[in-house]
Amino acid sequence: MDTKPAINPAVFARDVIKAALEYRSLPAPPDEPFYRRRAACFVSIKKDGELRGCIGTLEPAEADLGREIIRNAQSAAFGDPRFNAVAAGEFPRLFFSVDVLSAPEQVAGMHELDCRVYGVIVGCDYRRGVLLPDLDGVETVEEQLAIACQKAGIAPHEEFEVQRFSVDRFGDD
Repeated sequence: MDTKPAINPAVFARDVIKAALEYRSLPAPPDEPFYRRRAACFVSIKKDGELRGCIGTLEPAEADLGREIIRNAQSAAFGDPRFNAVAAGEFPRLFFSVDVLSAPEQVAGMHELDCRVYGVIVGCDYRRGVLLPDLDGVETVEEQLAIACQKAGIAPHEEFEVQRFSVDRFGDD
């Protein structure tokens, strides 16, 4: 990352969801170089240490990172199909994090992976799965790849391609 943000992206994501829950206008992205660049990101929400929502993009879908965070924060809070929409009453117990992704790069083998440093994108035909790096409970590259393949619907016997990416992670703690 070339610039450090003055305003923590996870705090910005929290502010976006607080405004949405209070039916107020969403805040504009901070006027900083960090937020004006194009980058993909994931917004994760946890409640009492458990995942409550996580949505992101592997390639930028918006004009800038600020709008990417707004989009993904709303999707994580209100559109993650694994969870009910976030309710106002639970907001004080939510923890937000934002992972800003580097561009994915192809890997030649497992020796180029490290589940603490790199996230992975697996692909087979039209199916793709992704797993962020340094997640609780994921201790090995093999576990990381197995989870990503399961998310993509790739069976253990199928061959698949692997890309890696790094993240700059920001938490609101």
